[in-house]
Amino acid sequence: MPTLTVTVGDRDRLDRETRNRIEAAQEGAELDDTQPVLNVDSYAELSRLLSPKNLELLETIAAESPPSISAAAAAVERDYKQVHRNLTELADAGVVEFDDSESGQGRRPVLAYDGLEVDIPFDHTDGRVDTATP
Repeated sequence: MPTLTVTVGDRDRLDRETRNRIEAAQEGAELDDTQPVLNVDSYAELSRLLSPKNLELLETIAAESPPSISAAAAAVERDYKQVHRNLTELADAGVVEFDDSESGQGRRPVLAYDGLEVDIPFDHTDGRVDTATP
């Protein structure tokens, strides 16, 4: 599994890089595998995504491979509804996936990546990113 790079408010740069890769591929250039990128719009969104409770969930999933959301909630000693909400948010962001293949076990949370790498290019910030710190 690759590492997911998380960036903040730098959509224009990512769009340019994507267009450049598409053009290079159309011209027949051999491209290496790119690292997946998740762009969030603000520091507040980054802070919410990488909250201590979400990071604890991710570490628990990596270490214990809980067979269900209920088991993940028990492992972190939190309420099922809160853990379900956090895991759903992480799944919507593409950080976690759910494996439903084992019948009767419920939805098993699975990490989609080996890790997360945060990239905050301060010199490219164009003022659209809010000022809350992560």
